[in-house]
Amino acid sequence: MSEHVTVFHLVQPVEGGVARVVIDLVRAQSAAGLRVVVGCPRGGQLADGARDAGAQVFTWRAGRAPGPGLAAEVSGAARLVRRVRPDLLHAHSAKAGLAGRLAVRGALPTVFQPHAWSFDAAAGATGALALRWERFGARWADRVLCVSEAERRAGESAGITAAWSVIRNGVDLGHFRPGGRGGADEASQVDDKAAARAALPLPAGFADGGPLAVCVGRICQQKGQDVLLRAWPELLGNVPDARLVLVGDGPDTERLRRTAPPRVHFAGAAADIRPWLRAADLVVLPSRWEGMALAPLEAMACGRPVLVSDVSGARESLPPGQGAVCLVPPEDPTALAKALGRLLAEPRLLAELGERAQQHARTEFDVRRTTDAVTGLYHELLGRPRPLNQERISR
Repeated sequence: MSEHVTVFHLVQPVEGGVARVVIDLVRAQSAAGLRVVVGCPRGGQLADGARDAGAQVFTWRAGRAPGPGLAAEVSGAARLVRRVRPDLLHAHSAKAGLAGRLAVRGALPTVFQPHAWSFDAAAGATGALALRWERFGARWADRVLCVSEAERRAGESAGITAAWSVIRNGVDLGHFRPGGRGGADEASQVDDKAAARAALPLPAGFADGGPLAVCVGRICQQKGQDVLLRAWPELLGNVPDARLVLVGDGPDTERLRRTAPPRVHFAGAAADIRPWLRAADLVVLPSRWEGMALAPLEAMACGRPVLVSDVSGARESLPPGQGAVCLVPPEDPTALAKALGRLLAEPRLLAELGERAQQHARTEFDVRRTTDAVTGLYHELLGRPRPLNQERISR
């Protein structure tokens, strides 16, 4: 594509996996000679990260949840589109997908990337309304881009008729890798974990002793830390010296902290999660819904086995054959406790799973493959003759 092509990423989540995906895309697209612009709310990691990666960043005032501010959010998105005059709009997540498509309404090539479906995140009337919108709004997306085949199948099963693409998430394999000697064998893993634990601000009794499970993610309903905490007392009945660290922050932090069982540490948000991943014997993510979560991919790239709930993208993330031991039903604390007990009681099995996980991540989840595929999708869409009628963009 010509260096004069302008891509506009409209994004609502400014932290977590969506922000990291967008920053990776910005970095690759800027290096490829595109003009990359990001519109997003203030705060979080996205604005500074995207700017450092080569994007021009504009503030878009938008909240995470639907509400009475939608009209202003749509108007704000339309103003940014008129200012940026992009060749292509890439809208990320439910709110940006809603506001961006309403603002543009097919006036220029549009990619919508849900990063997990909005109707999975809401119940009752709100969920039903979200599904109705996704069915209707698909007409204003030249491509709906899913991060897993399971996410695409979920959309189709829900009655969304769209032009689909599936491009799986990837991670920076130069950034996420084992520490220490860098090997995937059991001895290297032991050295790696010991060095990481010694450098981390762990409470007394956590740096050595029994097995360590780590959960990385925004502390909220989606990520299911409450399910993990309900499972933990049952796990301690079988593995009494096990320890759990929750890395991240979010709206549920204080509520969960007040009711947390023993041998659980809330580490807060971390600018660099690699030391926590490397310190873990097992990384666990008991999500209620996903598209394809990044944390398990990052953990595997660091040579750590993962235990994840069987939601969209999870099976596609794991090495072949690991689903029987590394997948649990979502929202099932008893099944989660049993799976944790089986794994944390078997250090040799954990080491073997970690070796295979690292090899799998390095083979299947290189972010360069992901960003190249997304840029290829842009090329495909922009290669079609199409009039750009800017007057159709709402004012």
